Amino acid sequence: MGKNSNLKKIAYLALFIFVVWFCAYDLNWSGLDGFSWGSLKFILKNLMQPEWSYFYNGSKEDVFSLMIMTVCIAFVGTAIGTVLCLPFVLIASRNLWKRNVIIPKIGKFILDVLRSFPELVYAIIFIKVVGPGPFAGALAIGVHQIGMLGKLFTEEMEKMDEVPVEACHAVGANGIQTMFYARIPQLLPLYASLVLNHFEIGVRSASTLGLVGAGGIGATLIFAIQARKWGRVSIVLLAIIVTVFVLDMFTGWIRKKLR
Repeated sequence: MGKNSNLKKIAYLALFIFVVWFCAYDLNWSGLDGFSWGSLKFILKNLMQPEWSYFYNGSKEDVFSLMIMTVCIAFVGTAIGTVLCLPFVLIASRNLWKRNVIIPKIGKFILDVLRSFPELVYAIIFIKVVGPGPFAGALAIGVHQIGMLGKLFTEEMEKMDEVPVEACHAVGANGIQTMFYARIPQLLPLYASLVLNHFEIGVRSASTLGLVGAGGIGATLIFAIQARKWGRVSIVLLAIIVTVFVLDMFTGWIRKKLR
């Protein structure tokens, strides 16, 4: 028994090494020929000197204002995704359609399609529809999170404890009453935790949507990199790091309260 276990571990290790080699083999490593330690040292040195004057100057194009906009884009996008994913969850959950296996498959397929495309693709599409700006970014995050949250909500719905549901049915409750008195009380804390987690993810995503004109701090970051203004790059990156850290602490505290 122990010998078979060791053989399995060796086989898994060999498979892992093969996969790493296979993935790395086709990469173009010629870029390493132009690698310069001097350039890296210069960039790192300048990144250690943030341009503090750009943090807030009252122009509404400073880091503070753009970071607030980025958080707002993520919040609105997450709210859109949370609300609009719920109908798909009701369609995609197998335990709500025990007599019909086709409808849940259709719901899951729609959710798969919605989360297949990254936010940047959705942002480019919505910029053509509603024009450039924060609203396009919020819609991009919202549509993508319909797929992401819908999948996670569906999984929680399908693996929930059915005993309270059966108890409700035993006393004559209909489907709507069962949903409100047996399912939602179990799922609400889990769903709230998932929404908070995806709000954090949305902030990180919104930080890049400015690259295509969908608002937020991304455009400032890419322009600063292109202009090699490393001090400005540094203050933008510092703002993103601090914002994500603060949100992580805050949402973590809320998640503990919900348990």
